[in-house]
Amino acid sequence: MKRRNFISLLAVMAAAGALSACGSSSSAAGADGTASSAVKAEAVDRLAAAQARGTLIVALEGAWSPWCYHDDTDTLVGYDVEVSRAIAQQLGLEPEYVEGEWDGLFAGLDAGRYDIVCNGVEVTEERAKSYDFSQPYAYIHTALAVREDNTDITSFEDLAGKTTANSIASTYMTLAESYGAEVLGVDTLDETIQMLLAGRVDATLNADVSFYDYLNVHPDAAFKLVAETDEASHVCIPVKNDGSADSLLAAVNEAIDALRADGTLAEISEKYFGSDISSED
Repeated sequence: MKRRNFISLLAVMAAAGALSACGSSSSAAGADGTASSAVKAEAVDRLAAAQARGTLIVALEGAWSPWCYHDDTDTLVGYDVEVSRAIAQQLGLEPEYVEGEWDGLFAGLDAGRYDIVCNGVEVTEERAKSYDFSQPYAYIHTALAVREDNTDITSFEDLAGKTTANSIASTYMTLAESYGAEVLGVDTLDETIQMLLAGRVDATLNADVSFYDYLNVHPDAAFKLVAETDEASHVCIPVKNDGSADSLLAAVNEAIDALRADGTLAEISEKYFGSDISSED
């Protein structure tokens, strides 16, 4: 499905201009090399910039059902779409969605083009070096899928010397490689499963709930799940960890607290997954 960029160019240019202008003020204030940290923080504050625009810029893939995808009317829907919309509303903002490939989401976050990434992002030690994370808004297990006629792979340990297909730089790719698999990079879960069913790869990894959703829609798909991780991964929202998003992260955490307390997260989760993945229990 053709990706659509839901954020207007004018909004991006306006945001960039505002940040540029702030940056100029910061430079002027620091002409003697002694610009205060308060001035610097004000110059790049992500929450203040979002409030000035009136929008929360949210990056996601838009092709990963049921997290974020286009329905039959080409409307962007999914768990992450509704969760991020609810968070934006808690912040008094309108969500602006930008779709892109997985690895590009983080590059855009690094460059300051997005306020947050809401795309089923799992917290890892490596990612925590580059980003600050919100509290979890979902908990998932990673599952291992093979064709129905495959009897050679029954555990993650059996991936040694085998081939898998997963999104580049995803936790699924990293896990497969840690068990000795050769990983082919793909863009979408649908593409991954088609490669598996066609025999182009031996296995693939993804969130268990994503596989269950696929099988609900395609009950005749000839693949099976043979293993899953013991501990649940925490799905959180990453922001830049350079101090510019501290106030934004605090506001996002407050929003998640409110959405969990009033049952909104559970309701959205039941809608898309048939169970409450917003609770660790």
